[in-house]
Amino acid sequence: MRNRIVGLMVIGIAALMAFIIYSFNAAMTDIVSTSCSHGPSCPMWGTIDFQTNVSLGIVVFVVFIGLYLIFFGSEERIITRVRTVRQQIEPRNITKENYRRIMDGLESGEKAVLGKIIEAKGTLFQSELVDATGLGKVKVTRVLDKLEGKGLVERKRRGMTNVVILKR
Repeated sequence: MRNRIVGLMVIGIAALMAFIIYSFNAAMTDIVSTSCSHGPSCPMWGTIDFQTNVSLGIVVFVVFIGLYLIFFGSEERIITRVRTVRQQIEPRNITKENYRRIMDGLESGEKAVLGKIIEAKGTLFQSELVDATGLGKVKVTRVLDKLEGKGLVERKRRGMTNVVILKR
């Protein structure tokens, strides 16, 4: 469907180009007919014909592109399916069983950070996480990036720091 719409837009642009070429050609023909005293042997007539033919060739090429998109352009979908821990388990009902299952799928740094967030009842400043876990700022940031990617936490900007929130 999108290719058809793009094809129609391309053909519309080609029509606009053809109108501009026609207008330009008419204006140049008037100018050359009044300024050229040699008649048809004037070299300006040959230049106008050449430029008109090249321009019309480009318009025809653009129209063919539009027609190809309308009739032959197949729409390809690239579907990536990443199943996160959040999709596997509903985090709203964190039970001991779910907690164990989530923690089993994490690396040691991720376990430490997520454990501290859970201990803080789901909300903690990122700077406090650095102090609580003993990890460096860069390491905590990278771990939080991974946890966000897995759909377990969310960071919200608050002043000069971030608040890390356990997603529910």
